[in-house]
Formats: sequence, C-alpha cells, structure tokens
Amino acid sequence: MRLEAENLVLRQQLVVLRRKYPARVRLWNIDRLLMVWLYRPYPSLLDAIIIVQPETVIRWHRRGFRAYWHWKSRNVGGRPRIDSEIRALIRRMSRENSLWGAPRIHGELLMLGIDVVESTVGRYMVKRRLFASGLSERSTDFAFDPSSLSRFRGRKTRS
Repeated sequence: MRLEAENLVLRQQLVVLRRKYPARVRLWNIDRLLMVWLYRPYPSLLDAIIIVQPETVIRWHRRGFRAYWHWKSRNVGGRPRIDSEIRALIRRMSRENSLWGAPRIHGELLMLGIDVVESTVGRYMVKRRLFASGLSERSTDFAFDPSSLSRFRGRKTRS
C-alpha cells in the first residue's frame, strides 16, 4: 500500500510539472490536499516529494488542522446570548422576591426595558430546594389539610 501511495505522489508531481506555467511551479489546493492526505498515514512519503520541501507539507498539514478547529468552534447562530448583568438581575429578583415566578419577573424586566423571553427568565431563576414537607426553605405557608376543619367545626368533612 505504501508503494501505491508513493506512486500516486510521484504521478501527481508529474502532473503539476507538466502544467504550462512560465517561471515557477504553481500548486493548486487539490495538489496540497493530496500530499497532506497521503502524508498522514505514510509520513515516510516525504522522501518521495521533490517539488516542495518536506517542511512545507508539514506546514500545510498543521494549517489544515488550524482551519478545521477554527471552523469547528465557529458561532453557529441561535438565540443571542444573555448578558451576565441581566442574568445576575434575574437571579437577584428571584432571590429577593421568593413569591414571584417567571411571568412576574418577565413583566418587571419588560417595564425596565429589558427584552427577554419568559422561558429564558425561568431558566436563569434561582432554583429553590424543596423539603420533605413539599415547602421551600423560605416559604412560611403551610399545606392545607381538610381534616383539620373537623376539629374546629365539630363535624366531619367530605373526603
């Protein structure tokens, strides 16, 4: 397989040299790509490449990796990011007003001129932990128990 790859590199170099250019050899991107692709599995092919220096092929290879990871880490779109100041404001409003939900905080933000979607507000609100009783740690409300009415009224309630 290595000999076939070496043969392919030599043939490609002949194709490049036969092109009609006046002074110096001009490589197309496909020529560079072929040499880099064959260099990856067969690094010893650098000895067979004579129209460019071996360091040049290695540089092309590194440039290809850089271009790939630059492309891979690009911004692909979607909703615009929410500023950290707005996130902090949402958390602060949620923490200081424990009875407010996402719709109320969303309305307050709209009155302040901050245009944020209600689902985003809900995502950045402070999550409250529930205790075994089902109440949050700051809540002072007690669960309503219908059986407790019978003690006060002296009669049974319907279940």
